[in-house]
This record gives sequence, structure tokens and C-alpha cells, in this order.
Amino acid sequence: MSDRLLACVILAAGKGTRMKSDLPKVVHPLAGRPMLSWILETAESLNPAKIVVVVGPDMPEVEKLAGTHGTVLQDRQRGTADAVRAALPKLDGFRGDVLVLIGDMPCISAETLRALVTARHATADRNKTADIGLSILAADYPDPTGLGRMILSADGTLERIVEEKDATPAEREVTLCNCGAMCMDAERLARWIERIGCDNAQNEFYLTDLPKIAAADGAATRIARAADPLEVQGVNTRADLAVLETHTQSRLRRAAMLSGVTMTAPETVWLHWDTVLAEDVKIGPHVVFGPGVRVEKGAVIEAFSHLEGAQVGPKAKVGPYARLRPGAVLEAGSKVGNFVELKNARLGEGAKANHLTYLGDAEIGAHANIGAGTITCNYDGFDKYRTEIGANVMVGSNTALIAPIRIGDGAYIGAGSTLSHDVPEDALALTRAEITLRDGWADTFRRRKVDTERKK
Repeated sequence: MSDRLLACVILAAGKGTRMKSDLPKVVHPLAGRPMLSWILETAESLNPAKIVVVVGPDMPEVEKLAGTHGTVLQDRQRGTADAVRAALPKLDGFRGDVLVLIGDMPCISAETLRALVTARHATADRNKTADIGLSILAADYPDPTGLGRMILSADGTLERIVEEKDATPAEREVTLCNCGAMCMDAERLARWIERIGCDNAQNEFYLTDLPKIAAADGAATRIARAADPLEVQGVNTRADLAVLETHTQSRLRRAAMLSGVTMTAPETVWLHWDTVLAEDVKIGPHVVFGPGVRVEKGAVIEAFSHLEGAQVGPKAKVGPYARLRPGAVLEAGSKVGNFVELKNARLGEGAKANHLTYLGDAEIGAHANIGAGTITCNYDGFDKYRTEIGANVMVGSNTALIAPIRIGDGAYIGAGSTLSHDVPEDALALTRAEITLRDGWADTFRRRKVDTERKK
């Protein structure tokens, strides 16, 4: 990249009407993260002197995502050049390159943007110095239908951009298409943008007029090529977003596997953008990771498990068919089995909850064993209460622990018990209703029923 200062202008004012949503388009999530946040992170990685986000009216969600970066309002959506014009006051006095990015292009990489900036400072001909006024990002599309074609001169600079409806049959065969991102000198941008007109069917101002204006000043336009069309694909519909979700999931899975994670059926695993997976983690089919999950070395996540806001310790095991909700913590070697749900609960080292159990707002000590069907009754309709289960406790099946309650270390809880009082260490606690036996009752009952049916 050039040593010149860099500013980034991100166009995020579009309403995204084809998304058919009350949510601004750039706020829609990709791998659980708003599209704008993806491109902001990429822009930040270039260490620009400033980032300006262009927003539309009544878009508080977009302004919030922009954070400490400057925002400017494009009060009427009248094209991409009009959006850049709205950002010019934020660039007043800036001397350097301006990188214009599209807010709905979340998968673009820092490497591609560096190439775009570098192209701005390349020469049009190796044998002479040429004036490169701007650089434009392009990609070769297997199916370029509907996209503007990039027609190049013999020296590799841009001759013109031709919209498909205006292209000749030969030009329609061109697969190199405009992606929308551009880089140019800030001082020239301020002059050129004012020369862009709106004499078109939409009565809008388009940045794609810049190469023609630059050429009139004797400045050429250089092309930077993106390696993968999906990297620079924009989002106009939810179908477009689904395509990029698939692409992003593939990238996240590949990165995880290259870092030492085993996935039995990677195409079925769904990752969140912030999922952290250590080496030697094993993940079965159809596992879904929500936000805020960290899985430590050697842990196993079995099939059809769902994790969100959870920490899984070294060599712990989850599932199959387990659900870890926010605040769930599994310490080293612990186990959560099939149809077990944890919420705001910590399972101590080596502790087990193997089957059909709900543990909410609970602390379970090391090597405790929680029997099938155990429930911590933590909510009274107004407040939540804690359950504390000590180390080496044995909780029998089908037990209800009514919080707040504490079970001391080493205690045993008999199966089928409902407890509402604390249990001391090493004690046995159980509740049993007295059994009533009536010899022969069942036989008499059946005979009576049969006789009744016969008389009908």
C-alpha cells in the first residue's frame, strides 16, 4: 500500500427495500454479526486516519454500529455520488487517499482493499509514468447478467463502464464487472464529485461517472481484481444474504479446521462469528453455536447440540441433543448428556448430568452426579434463586430441588425426592409418600369392568 494517509467512506444509507424489512439493510446479520460491523472491522485493519459512515434518515441502529466513527446524513437517497458528497465536509482539509466502500459488501477482505489502494498508485505503462486518477474494484463473474461491464484499454486501464442494457453483444460477453468500491485522491474527489450530473432515468448521481470525468482531466483509471466474486458480492435481498451466509460459514469452518478442530460433517455445523474453538476439539453433525461460546482443548460436542453464551472446559463433553444457554460453564472433564439444559449454571470438574435434566441458576461441585429427570426449580414467577450442589453429591433420578437450596458435599438424594430445605454434608435426604397396598384390588376391578361391559 501507499504511505499516504487513508480515509474510508462507507456508504450505508440505503433503505434496502428489497429486503422487505423494517431493519436497515446493513444491520441484517451475517454469522450473527451486522453486515456493517464486518466491513467496519476490515476498514479498521487498514489503519485509516478516519472512517466516515454515511447513514440515511431514521437509522439509529446504523449510527450505533458506527460507534466512535463519524457519521453523516444523506437525507435523500439520490445515488452513490450523492452519498459521497454528503461525506465531503468530514474530509475537509484531508490530504491523502479516499477509499469508498459499500456497506452491504461484508465479505470483502483487507487484502483486496490493499490491492485497490495499491492500484491507485500504479502506473498505466511500465515504460512511462502515468497519472492514475482513481482505482476501481472489479471481479470476473461466471454469470455477469445484470452487472456493469468493465471495458479495458490495451494498457490495462479502464476505458469505460457499460451497463448491460447499453452493451453490445460483444461487450456482454465480458465477465469483468464493476464491484462498486473505489480509491482516489481526496482533493480530486472534491472537485470531480461536483461535476457528476443526474441526467439519467433515475435522476440520481452515480460514482460510476468518475472515470469519464477523470479522463477529461487526463487521469486514467486502474482496475484492481478481487480473486473471488463472492468476496465482493453485495446484498440486495434476503436470498443474497443467504448466499453470503453459506460462504461465510464455509470460511469460518475452514479456519477452525485448519487450527486443529475436527468436524465430522462440517457442512452441517453452524458457527457464530465470535465462536472460539481450541485445538483437538471434536464437533459432531448438526451443532449450532450462538454468540459468546468458547470451547477448550480436547472437548467434544456431540450431534444436535445448541450452545450460546457458554464456556466448555478442557476434555468436557456435551450432548448429543444438549442445550447450553448463556452463563453455562462446564469445567474440565465434566459431562452434559442428551436432552440436558444448562442456564447460568456451572458444572464442576468431572461432574455429570447425563440425561433429561434442567439445571438453571445452579452451582454443581466437582464429581457430582445428577440423575436423570432432575430439575432445579429456580423461578417463582418473579425472581430467580440459586441452587448449590456440593462436590461428590449423588442426586437420584426424578428429583426436584426447590431453590434457594444447598446440598452439602458428599450428600445423597434419593430418587423421586422433592426438596425445599438444605441438606448437610454426607447426609441422605429423600421424600417418600407412604405406600398403600390392597391385595387383589386390580383383579376385582377388572372383573367388575368386564361384567359391566357384558350387561350393556
